[in-house]
Amino acid sequence: MTDEDVLAIVQCGDPILRRAAEPVDPADLRTAELQRLIAQMRATMEDAPGVGLAAPQVGVPLSLAVLQDSSERWGNLSEEERAVRERTDLPFTVLVNPVVTPVEESGLAGFYEGCLSVPGLGALVVRHRAVRVEALDERGEPVDRVLRGWPARIVQHEADHLAGRLYLDRAEPRSLSTSENYARFWAGRPQAEAAAALGFTLS
Repeated sequence: MTDEDVLAIVQCGDPILRRAAEPVDPADLRTAELQRLIAQMRATMEDAPGVGLAAPQVGVPLSLAVLQDSSERWGNLSEEERAVRERTDLPFTVLVNPVVTPVEESGLAGFYEGCLSVPGLGALVVRHRAVRVEALDERGEPVDRVLRGWPARIVQHEADHLAGRLYLDRAEPRSLSTSENYARFWAGRPQAEAAAALGFTLS
């Protein structure tokens, strides 16, 4: 990774984050230009560091996202917290033109999220615990997977970006917190405690 590989991350307020991304022509995946974009998105995500990045977040209005999660991103989460969040390794994954469908019987779960395009803030977001993802990978090969727990949350977050939505659109407004206050008050605490203290109801 070089400095040239790390792209600037678009911040909230930029209209590109509020427009639906354009589909990628599968034939374009064979071009050096798109392969370089994927490599740059991976480098940018790793540098941030983050667990997902959508092309609109680097100023490119294409339906393309990269994802990856591993123990290096888990910080000080205890084994119990990881279990509650169902946070498991997610190998580096490229999703082109993804279609995300909820696995309805899996239920819902609410946890705090942040976003590289909304720095310094976090809020509780209720999402599906499992989703089916249909897409193409970086080689144009079909992807059809069911993801559960935190990987499912990451995919839903990035799919929202591709639809012109930010996680704040789905967040419980009363849960909004600076990163510092999240670490001070709510990190490692049950979500129900935040709900009770901040005056909102968990779905």
